[in-house]
Amino acid sequence: MITSSFSNLDLLPQDPIMGLTEAYRTDKRSKKLNLGVGLYLNSEGKLPTLSCIKNVIQKTILSTGGYLPIDGSPEYCQEVKKLLFGDTNSILSENTLVTVQSLGGTGALRVGAEMLKTFSPNSTIAISDPSWENHRSIFESVGLKVVTYPYYDNSKKKIKHTEFLEKLITLPEQSTIILHACCHNPTGLDLKNSQWNEVLSVMEEKNHIPFLDIAYQGFKDGIDEDAEIIRRFVSRIRPTFVASSFSKSLSLYGERVGALSIATNSNSESEKVLSHLKKIVRSNYSNPPTYGQYLVTEVLTDKNARIQWNDELNTMRNRIKATRVALVELLKNNNKSRDFSFITSQNGMFSFSGLNEIEVTKLRNDFGIYIVNSGRICIAAINENNIDYVASSISSVID
Repeated sequence: MITSSFSNLDLLPQDPIMGLTEAYRTDKRSKKLNLGVGLYLNSEGKLPTLSCIKNVIQKTILSTGGYLPIDGSPEYCQEVKKLLFGDTNSILSENTLVTVQSLGGTGALRVGAEMLKTFSPNSTIAISDPSWENHRSIFESVGLKVVTYPYYDNSKKKIKHTEFLEKLITLPEQSTIILHACCHNPTGLDLKNSQWNEVLSVMEEKNHIPFLDIAYQGFKDGIDEDAEIIRRFVSRIRPTFVASSFSKSLSLYGERVGALSIATNSNSESEKVLSHLKKIVRSNYSNPPTYGQYLVTEVLTDKNARIQWNDELNTMRNRIKATRVALVELLKNNNKSRDFSFITSQNGMFSFSGLNEIEVTKLRNDFGIYIVNSGRICIAAINENNIDYVASSISSVID
């Protein structure tokens, strides 16, 4: 018998989020609900195609032949720069900003991680506690050391701001700090402006490298409002890394449309950085796909489509906020022993519900409601047709 070359491999655990979706799909019950993965679903529980995207698709016959440049479509990259950093930002004309098209926000983080490994191989990467499940894996996979900084106080349902600042001070100089620009995943709690200013000051003093992850632009306060903190960082700290995505904001999840942007100190730095990013991309996926970036570029460059997108994004954001309020009210009426009012102060698609792992397991086993073991709930998947069931089920599992 031939011994398998893979016999010495361990069986790894499933991804905590995608594995949950796999379990949901194999569940034979007719009444079930997946509140684990981050998808915005409409009132019918379906993934919507935004009207601004439909209009682009209907009016265009796209030839998909030929490869894009290694760093992606130049027009797409320019529109991403304007969206993130502002049309009139001097950084756009200074040639101190490099943007490459990526395979979603995850691809942007991975390319950024490999870039950090290239020019700062001994850098410490600091992620929030808690953070998006994939952050640690992405940076560790390229051989970088990952530590955490205090962020969320689960007992008080507040940000541990003082402890966060203290950790930034004690980290080695030139550490890379992964920051959620808005709609922190998984807690939904964002820093206030005054708190951001304190973080900026400490990072300047310590020469830390900011790496901002903005996967939910427009879901907190608006497109420009949510990018404001990015613009503040690049005005004060170089280099600054930014990973961005259109998966959520344009409901293009499967198209994998994102970008990595790096603000540098000079034209010559930008030229060097771009050359290394191209090498990383070329040896990874060669060049990005055509279709998704085309849809995004058409929306961003067409005045009417841009207005329509803004209106649709406002509708999504406002519906999520209204769902938070409605869910808290139902939970209050169903259950007097636990206060869920903190949910309304959270932003974006997710809520850190405060449910423990035992309660999460009961929700899954008894009611077919799938949420992450941390208690993170995708509020964006709750609608008028299932919110009563969600609230009553949660109330039933609370001791």
